[in-house]
Amino acid sequence: MSLYVLDIALRAGATALLLVLAASLFRDVWNVVAGRLAVAFAAGSAAHAVTTAIGSTSAISAWHAPLIALSTGNVVVFWLFTRALFDDAFTLRGWHALVWAAVAAFSFVNCMWIAPVGNARISIIAINLLALGFIGLAVGQTIVSWSGDLVERRRRLRAFIVSAAALYGGINAILQIFISGGDTAGIANVANAAVLLGIVATISLAMMQVAAADLFPATARAAEVAEVPGQAVATEGSTADQRLLDALMRLMADERIYRHDNITIGTLATKLSIPEYRLRRLINQRLGYRNFNAFLNDHRIEEAKAALADPTQAEVPVITIAMDAGFQSLGPFNRAFKATTGVTPTEYRRLNAPAI
Repeated sequence: MSLYVLDIALRAGATALLLVLAASLFRDVWNVVAGRLAVAFAAGSAAHAVTTAIGSTSAISAWHAPLIALSTGNVVVFWLFTRALFDDAFTLRGWHALVWAAVAAFSFVNCMWIAPVGNARISIIAINLLALGFIGLAVGQTIVSWSGDLVERRRRLRAFIVSAAALYGGINAILQIFISGGDTAGIANVANAAVLLGIVATISLAMMQVAAADLFPATARAAEVAEVPGQAVATEGSTADQRLLDALMRLMADERIYRHDNITIGTLATKLSIPEYRLRRLINQRLGYRNFNAFLNDHRIEEAKAALADPTQAEVPVITIAMDAGFQSLGPFNRAFKATTGVTPTEYRRLNAPAI
């Protein structure tokens, strides 16, 4: 079997798996942002499997260029996907679509007009440096958000998905930059297709073994039996767990530890003299939270609500109340407050002002 035939067979297998995965995700998790981004990422990866060609500098046809543009734009989808995976409150905004469109358009222009006039290598290098930049952003987002995830099974699976996709995408981009034609390119293309097929098959198998509500936690809110963050979940727990829970709530209520700068689950676990994994399990299973920042922010917002409704603090600026409650800046406070209460802090203060 020639390298060309083997390459085509491997690409076909990866493409088929990705399309099946996209269809399955569309059916099960389309109702949440992370699910929609997962569908888009799988579809874009299928376009990548069809179009990727390491070392090729040949002319690109008009039907091929849009698929390459879709494949290139997939690095933006990957970045957004990692953000949504690790932030349950993440929402898509108009500028996200503009960034995707700009990257895809740049790729299309490269294919149709820049590469054909003798700048193929420059075009390939520019596109793949751009891809490396977004992969770097995705990896950075994963590292920053990793410790705040309270659901152990999804932490492991998310880490695998992000690291495998980032490693593959990074190596692919580097090969695209440094390999130019020849037998080496043929071997690299077969190896690239084989690795892609292996990663897709592994991710697909892993996702079949994890409930959708674990990987895409917002789906749990739509379930008939939903956990309510902030309220103890009615599950059997040891006396030791209950003592730890009481100690945790004392830290939050009496010491107001959520006010501290850069509070992490590690520092909180140290204060309670328990391992991090046990504190994650305690907050997740006994209080119903899936993200550590959401747990902290609920306490911060409750304090802010009390301050905004307090007539003796009517002249205190909103930003002062936000900073006192533990927020680092006004923007995140306003977004978190509105997401929780449905109104802005200023509107909440006005609605709760005492009647004269």
